[in-house]
Amino acid sequence: MKKIPSLLVLCLLSALTAFAQNSRPNVVIIYGDDVGYGDVGVYGSTMIPTPNIDKLAAGGLTFTDGHCTASTCTPSRFSLLTGIHGFRHRIRILRPNAPLTIPTDILTMPKLFKKAAYNTAIVGKWHLGLGKKGEKVDWNAEVKPGPLELGFDYSFLLPSTNDRVPCVYLENHRVVNLDPADPLYVGEPPPAGVKSTVYPDGMKDRSGMTYYESAAGHNHSIINGIGRIGYMWGGKAALWNDETMADEFVKQAKSYIKPT
Repeated sequence: MKKIPSLLVLCLLSALTAFAQNSRPNVVIIYGDDVGYGDVGVYGSTMIPTPNIDKLAAGGLTFTDGHCTASTCTPSRFSLLTGIHGFRHRIRILRPNAPLTIPTDILTMPKLFKKAAYNTAIVGKWHLGLGKKGEKVDWNAEVKPGPLELGFDYSFLLPSTNDRVPCVYLENHRVVNLDPADPLYVGEPPPAGVKSTVYPDGMKDRSGMTYYESAAGHNHSIINGIGRIGYMWGGKAALWNDETMADEFVKQAKSYIKPT
């Protein structure tokens, strides 16, 4: 029996179409931050059209009473993938350079899907940490362990959050479009003698916030005119475009699930 794709998406995408290859259904989980009950058209929203989500609802079931394991992103994602309350592992919102929070030797949702002969992928926000505990993440080499070590066959990530550094995409174990001549460092400056791009520091000068002025706490490295949480150096060629981020995730998701 051929394997068919299952896609876990940890960001709000407008639409994804899965291609059925046999009788087993494809599974798409759309996991969105900061999305309230009244933000979707099917539940009464009129300010922002959500036609694709409304179409999904019209073709299936809708629920009017729902609960989550935590009110913040990292612990709720941890619970979704492991079936364990995040507080049992003292999981909180992570700093930009935090190690992987999910043990690689436990059962996870993607591992369960693989036992059922599915292919698995994740596209979008991660914010569950990357790399080994007790070791600094080397963003210029293979960044692991991460989603692949938890059972995903493919990953295209926003490593942390869109208001945190590093402001780059991570595909599987590598930063996308990273220039070796401009090495990426997160949380601390480059070693002596290494020259990497230096971004404006919002704590010292807010004039670099040309897109909009961020609030306190979001005023460290200024990337694309926006103050971020945390500091980074280098990786200029790999920076994401904030305005096309959603389109990029849709593109990567469709690329993974198209038939071969």
